[in-house]
Amino acid sequence: MDIDLPEVVAEVSAAFARYQTALADNDVATLDELFHDDPRTIRYGAGENLYGYAAIRAFRSTRAVAGPSRQSDTVITTFGHDCAVASTLFHRPEWQKKVGRLMQTWVRLGDRWQIVAAHVSIIEPASV
Repeated sequence: MDIDLPEVVAEVSAAFARYQTALADNDVATLDELFHDDPRTIRYGAGENLYGYAAIRAFRSTRAVAGPSRQSDTVITTFGHDCAVASTLFHRPEWQKKVGRLMQTWVRLGDRWQIVAAHVSIIEPASV
């Protein structure tokens, strides 16, 4: 299996950047589009466990933007031509020592990349 093919990394990086922009802009339509419409799609959030696209979409439709975040240390690893994992840390200005963590599993479905699983958590590490 080919890992980190440059053209695949570029495609997933672009999809991930689109997700981050949509998140910052509270662009719900784009966020909905980027999650795979399937009952097996999962998003574990900082305070919620969402099973299925319908639950994820319902959560997004009622959530207001919490403010801008700053990304750092994003790692995108691709496996072959159709699967990738995006991992990133994020910080919010109002957080003193907390760090957010996001991991997403992206899969090429047809002609586009979509998230099939995501996990968001917030921690207060010993050092940030």
